[in-house]
Parts: sequence; C-alpha cells; structure tokens
Amino acid sequence: MNFDEYRKHDALGLAALVAKGDVTAEELLHIAISRTEQVNPALNALIHPLFEQARKRAAGPLSGPFAGVPMLSKDLFQDMAGAPHYMGCQGLKAADHRPAEDSELVRRWLAAGLVIFGRTNTPEFGAKGITEPDAYGATRNPWHTDHTPGGSSGGSAALVAAGAVPMAGANDGGGSIRIPAACCGLFGLKPGRGRTPWGPEFTEAMHGMAMNHAVTRSVRDSAALLDAVQGDEHGALFRLAPPERPYIEEVTRDPGQLRIAFTSRSPINTPVDPEAVRAVEDAARLLTSLGHIVVEAEPHIDMDALTMDWLKLWFANCAATVDMVRKATGCGDEGFEPDTLVMAAFGRSIRGNEYVEICQRIQDYMRQLANFFQNHDFLMTPTLAMPPAKIGAMATPRWQQQASKVILRLGASRLILKSGMLETMAQENLKYTPFTQLANVTGVPAMSVPLHWCDAVSGNGLPLGVQFVGNHGDEGKLLRLAAQLEQASPWFDRLPQEAS
Repeated sequence: MNFDEYRKHDALGLAALVAKGDVTAEELLHIAISRTEQVNPALNALIHPLFEQARKRAAGPLSGPFAGVPMLSKDLFQDMAGAPHYMGCQGLKAADHRPAEDSELVRRWLAAGLVIFGRTNTPEFGAKGITEPDAYGATRNPWHTDHTPGGSSGGSAALVAAGAVPMAGANDGGGSIRIPAACCGLFGLKPGRGRTPWGPEFTEAMHGMAMNHAVTRSVRDSAALLDAVQGDEHGALFRLAPPERPYIEEVTRDPGQLRIAFTSRSPINTPVDPEAVRAVEDAARLLTSLGHIVVEAEPHIDMDALTMDWLKLWFANCAATVDMVRKATGCGDEGFEPDTLVMAAFGRSIRGNEYVEICQRIQDYMRQLANFFQNHDFLMTPTLAMPPAKIGAMATPRWQQQASKVILRLGASRLILKSGMLETMAQENLKYTPFTQLANVTGVPAMSVPLHWCDAVSGNGLPLGVQFVGNHGDEGKLLRLAAQLEQASPWFDRLPQEAS
C-alpha cells in the first residue's frame, strides 16, 4: 500500500483491510509515520514522537474495531504512561512531566486496537482557540500554512487534514474539537456531559463542560470511536443512560424530518464574516432540500452573561491548574505564558460565593436551552465567525500585554473584573469563535460539519464549518444528520493542496 491508497480509507476501512490480511498494522504505521515526517516540518503539529513504542505495539497481536489503525493523541490530558505530558506548558516541559499510567480514555483506545505513535501540539492548558504555544511554536493549517488550524486541538486536526492519520485525539472545553475541525475541513463531535471518560485522576473537567473525543475525516469513524470509549468509569459522579443503540448504527439510519433552527448572529454581538453567513445559509438550503424544516430562531438566553460566566469558570480552573503545576514542578512565573498568569490572577480574584452563583446561573441557561429544544431538534450556527485567522493574528494585543503586566504587578485583577475591561478583552479574544461556548456551558452535545469552503480569493479557499447543537443525549441524532449531510455534500476526498 502507498500513501495515495492509504488516505482513500477512513479508520474503519483501514481496520477492515488489516482484518482481511490485505495490509499489516506495521505497514499502516510505516505510512503514517512517513507522512507525518513529510508534512510536520511545515505544520509543526507532532511534538512528541513515540515511534518505537508504536512499532512494538503494531508488531504484536491486536484486536478491536480499529485493530492496527495508526492514531495520535493530544498533549493535553489523554495521558500515556511514560510519555511526555506537557500541556503546552514550559514548566511541565522543563520538569519533563511523564504520567505513570494511561488515562482511562487511552486505555479504551488501546483496547479498540489503535496504535498511538505520537502526541500533538496544543496551546498552554488548551486555553485558546489557536495552537501557538511559546513552548513549541505555532501549528499551521495544511489548507494554507499562513493560517491557524484552530485550537486547542490544532495539532491533531492539522495531521488528520494532511492525511497522516484518519483520526486523532481531541478535547473540547469551549470549542476545542469543533473549532479545529472547522478550520481544517474535518468532522468534529463534542459529546455531551459525562459521555466519555477523563480518569483516573478525575472523572469530570470544568463541571462537565470539557469533554474528550476526536477529530475525524468520516462520520462513521467518530461514531465507532465513541462506541469504543463511551460509558461510565470508576468513580464517575453520575451515570448516563446508555445510548439506545450503538452509535455506528446511527450513521445508517434515516434521521427523519427534523426541525432545525438557525442563526448567523454573533451571540456576543461581534461581527460575522459574510463567508460564515453564507455557510449557514447554504446549509439551510441543503437541509430544506433534504426535507427538513428550517427556521430562523435562537434560544432566549443572555449570551453575554453566559460567555462571561464561562470565562470566569475557565479562569478559576486555570488558577487551580497553575497552582498544581507549581506544586508538582517547583517552577515560578517563568514556567507559564504571561496570558496564562493573567487568567490565573483573574481566577484567584473570583470569590467562592461568586463561583457558586455562576454555577446556579448555568442551571438557568440549561433550562432555557431545554425550553428551546421543546420546539426544535437542533440549533445551527457557523462554527467560526470568520475564516481561520492568520498565524499571529490572535496574539494578545500590545495594549493587553501592557495592561496584564500592570494587573500582575499591582494585584489589580479584582478591580479589572468589576471595571468592564474584561468584557472588552473577551469580545476581542472570542470574535473568531463566539458560537461554541453555549454547548460547553449547558453540557449538551454539538458537532462541526465541514460543509463550506471559503472563496479562493477573499477567504484563501479555507474551510469554515457549520455547527449543530443538540439536546442532552442527542449524540445519536446528531450522527444520523451528519451522515445524511456527508452523503448529500461529500467532503472526505477534499484534501489540502499544500499537504498533497
């Protein structure tokens, strides 16, 4: 098998070839590594090669639905015993932090027969919608290397889009599966709260706002991988009802007639590029042609308040992460990026009663979204408000850098929280990605579907995904619709020229 034949198959297709004896796991791994080595100098996506341990695994007996298929994990949680786990952080990199055991998610991936041969780049602690950490430098988009592949799962998305692997590990606490999927022309499903594991150190991240899964080129790979990893883990805070049927069966089922609401208005009143508006309008026409009822509507939720509440919880969790890294490594401020230190400072300034009030408001947002879903099956939006940004375009502006230094020196983060400056910073930093946080805060599943590519002149031909948000437990229904869209508007064979 050569690379051209390899990339014609998704992960399940490759596993079928291995099962029939048409190709070996070792041959697939050789192609995956060769392709990665070919494109990585331009993309800077793989940061921790694990080639030798992968070769040993590929040589041994493997079983499971993905037996023999090469894969990559993200260097943010998704722990692998003895492998680097730096989370884009200089302090962890200097300390050469390596977990003693696999995470529960990785255990389930290995039980499914996958061969993991490396770990991919991520922003520090996954805190940004781009992948440009100081510790490793910027990852680039294979559709146009002057642009970002998104974040925080940008390293994984870049290598899947480039054809190195059919799928790669990702996680999503504010859009970090869906944003890079949209930037790179991939399918990205964020499962709902509690659907996939985090253990063994903890079983829930950010009150279930952050979830593990993957970015894939095909819908059925995402479904089958979710089958392989979903379900309760030891010590889980609660138990979800299991899916009605295996997710892989959902991709073969007719979704029926759905009532789908759409909006292209930014929930935080920031500008939306005409390409993003066009993406949703074109998707609405496609859905109508497939027999669905498509109406313009959106939930009655104060999205400015929701976004600020999400940010404050994110900052508080960032503060806790920074403190844990300091304790584990002994590093000082030099171990962290300035933006991370500012986020942590904001997080420490949030009082306990305020944190509880935010958690209570989140329950209001959940009820309001549930009310919306009494009359609609899904909410459709652009995944991105603008085409993928150029590398460096989302760097912290100089005025914010200077303000951050003052905040840290004077300990003024509490005053900034009350001044309105934080809201201004939020609008600037989230202007590319204002649509994704709703699903995280409310804990519902959501997906980005690669239905739109921008104009070759004004948008550099870059992908720009369409997002669908569902209700609790709607992973199967989302996958049914995604499979229908995949058949009606195929994307699997669309490959970036810069990575060909």
